Amino acid sequence: MSKNAKIAAGGVAAGLILLIWLPWWAALLIILGVPAAAYLALDPAQRRRLRRVSRKELGR
Repeated sequence: MSKNAKIAAGGVAAGLILLIWLPWWAALLIILGVPAAAYLALDPAQRRRLRRVSRKELGR
């Protein structure tokens, strides 16, 4: 299993636990808010690099 697949599986497991433990709207805010906050924490050069890599992988 690749590193990205392990991260995705962990995210799904965490999301399911949150949905059981918290109201659905609070779990949704956490699931969407954490990646958004992480992206906004990057400096502009890192954001450009991330977008460039993402586009390059989509074009494969």
